[in-house]
Amino acid sequence: MSKAFASQGDMEDKTISFTQVGEGLYAFTAEGDPNTGVIIGDESVMIVEAQATPRLARKVIECVRGVTDKPISHVVLTHYHAVRVLGASAYGAREIIMSDVAAAMVEERGQEDWDSEFGRFPRLFQGHEEIPGLTRPTTTFSEGMTVMLGKRRVEIMKLGRAHTAGDAVIWVPDQEVMFTGDIVEYHSACYCGDGHFGDWEDTLDNTSAIRNSPIMRSTSTACPSTLPVPMTKRAASTPRASGPPSATVKCGTICKAKPSLAEAVTGSNRCGLTLQSALQPCRSIV
Repeated sequence: MSKAFASQGDMEDKTISFTQVGEGLYAFTAEGDPNTGVIIGDESVMIVEAQATPRLARKVIECVRGVTDKPISHVVLTHYHAVRVLGASAYGAREIIMSDVAAAMVEERGQEDWDSEFGRFPRLFQGHEEIPGLTRPTTTFSEGMTVMLGKRRVEIMKLGRAHTAGDAVIWVPDQEVMFTGDIVEYHSACYCGDGHFGDWEDTLDNTSAIRNSPIMRSTSTACPSTLPVPMTKRAASTPRASGPPSATVKCGTICKAKPSLAEAVTGSNRCGLTLQSALQPCRSIV
């Protein structure tokens, strides 16, 4: 007799945090549930990760409306998993963006993943009757693309396979903040059903190469005063540094570190891959 997933019995509401992580940048988090990033430009708003249902997406929209009345023009999905994408219809965005590989995975296994996650995460799929169907992008890219939100430039890039074959990251250069989807998680192990273990470290290295910044990754549900750094060959000797960050909130979020790179870390808490770590101080953790 198979044992039920712990998530199947987790039906308690989670506390939502909506935290500013840079000028016009916010992280919507809920105690380890799938997260959403918010990027506010001069003219409109970009959402990173849509949530599992339109009902959950409206909670994000409510938070967004607390800080801006600009229209939501873009939804960027870092990969194809159902709990990240099926709420996209609620935003009314003119563009839904995925990598070309992620879009192909929607067609290949999107319904299968939906069925699986619906069974494993019943709380996240409350209100599922509103989901209009599989979320398909209006826009895809092969290696990368640039979106201008007025004068604010946002770079969307595919840096390699890791959590899935179609992972994308979103880089906001004016604030040096990066949203990495499930490539990086904070004190929470990554779901690995679509993982590419042989490529994951190289993808982290490619992420680190952006402006020669340190890579950050995560493996738990709360942010301490220092954030774990991936134990890649280059980071293995990184010493623990003193000095608290300027802010600390719950997991699933973004750490902005000197001198430049900040990585969004998502906390879905779905499986048990443990990675070693060194420690790097953060200026702000959300």
